[in-house]
Amino acid sequence: MQRVIFVDGAFVPAAEARVSVMDRGFLFADGVYEVSAVLGGSLVDNDAHLARLHRSLAEIGISDPHPAAEWRRLQEELVRRNGLDQGSVYIQVTRGAAERDFGFAEDLAPTVVMFTQAKDILGLAVRRTGAAVVTVPDLRWARRDIKSTGLLAQVLAKRDARAAGAHEALMVEDGFVTEGGSSSLLIVTRDGRLVTRPLSRAVLPGITRLAAMRLAAEEGLAVEERPVSVEEAIGAAEVLLSSATTFVVPVVSIDGRPVSDGAPGPLARRLMELYVAEARLAAERGPR
Repeated sequence: MQRVIFVDGAFVPAAEARVSVMDRGFLFADGVYEVSAVLGGSLVDNDAHLARLHRSLAEIGISDPHPAAEWRRLQEELVRRNGLDQGSVYIQVTRGAAERDFGFAEDLAPTVVMFTQAKDILGLAVRRTGAAVVTVPDLRWARRDIKSTGLLAQVLAKRDARAAGAHEALMVEDGFVTEGGSSSLLIVTRDGRLVTRPLSRAVLPGITRLAAMRLAAEEGLAVEERPVSVEEAIGAAEVLLSSATTFVVPVVSIDGRPVSDGAPGPLARRLMELYVAEARLAAERGPR
């Protein structure tokens, strides 16, 4: 099957997909993006992802090109055309194309690009083995709550993690973890509380993070939002990473130091089971 990309209102073969070199997303990273997982051909937690996309656009002053129902229709059509069973749908919206200048006209037409990526979300080996992570300084800009396409700090952090043989990099600021390079951090304390950093401009409001918090509460765990230090994470009973395309991944070491007994813990496995079951049930019910 030939890969199909959505560009500015048209579904086109990947080889024909084009964006102007004068696009402000290319020249200034002047845009935002969103990623929704696909499981069994159905979008997962998609309403929340589209709401976050709408918020990110509003925060940088770009009008949302589509209402949520139209976004959903386009995503589902893209999934269908690409025959995607498991993976993700990526959306990118930039301010549009114009002569390179820091200033911009208010009436620019946004550039919209969407594509799918196949990925065996359920069969990720790291979920069975657990993830090694390393810490790096958080070098990002001050508005991390906006899902900006400006990802150079994360690219470099992921490079450092890969060089160290690790799965993910944890961003650290003033001794406290903000989040992972492409994930949220949650820990389980020795007395059985789920703890994660509170939302602010310092972190992205993770959609899967929110689902994990809700599911943990439904399982009877107390949920607490507060900063988590590197040392507290290392000493935790469990450490979890959450993201749209990995769901829940257990962390077994931080900077070479084992977390608990150095093996995936029971809550990570339970949350994964619950999240997948919920996603499948939602898919069976269909769009609301």
